[in-house]
Amino acid sequence: MVSGRYLVKAPRAPGAFPLLAGFHGYGQTAEHQLDLLDRIPGSDRWIRCSIEALHPFMNDRGDAGASWMTTRDRELRIVENVAYVDAVLGRLLDSSLSSGTVVLHGFSQGAGMACRAAVLGCHRVSAVMLVGGDVPPELEWLEPMRSVHLARGDRDRLYTQERFAGDRERLRGAGVAVAETVFRGGHGPEAGYFAAAGCFLAGVA
Repeated sequence: MVSGRYLVKAPRAPGAFPLLAGFHGYGQTAEHQLDLLDRIPGSDRWIRCSIEALHPFMNDRGDAGASWMTTRDRELRIVENVAYVDAVLGRLLDSSLSSGTVVLHGFSQGAGMACRAAVLGCHRVSAVMLVGGDVPPELEWLEPMRSVHLARGDRDRLYTQERFAGDRERLRGAGVAVAETVFRGGHGPEAGYFAAAGCFLAGVA
């Protein structure tokens, strides 16, 4: 039996709120992504959910981390991951706190998971936010992503300008609305990213 782990923060005011669900990068944890979501201006008006990957491991420093994908049984892992995310989102959407609006956010390896959840999952999303990670090449039907905030650091050696431009054209070719941001920095989000992400999120809500 495999169990998953996720963290949730909700606005303190009464009412129903949109859901911002995030997926962390390789070797990170739910805490890392929740901190990232909290740093987006205006996210305190959303239910923030950080979903931790199903494949935990210890890194070279002895710290706990997790991965969304393995090279073995890749197609089976994708099915398992999507079903897991569907279950988490379903539980939150069925709660009295949810307004029904869903935005998915992915960093690095988590960007691929955000795309798969939007395209292969059972819950309709309003938008997807991707930073430092690409759209999985095996996804052919991208229309369910609807609107995408696509971002990279100008010194990011992992998610290169070429991959960024390729994803932008793939999405636009599928009829997906794309807002692009290139911020000063490397692989991880910096101040310029958070400012742009906040503006995009405000436009969705």
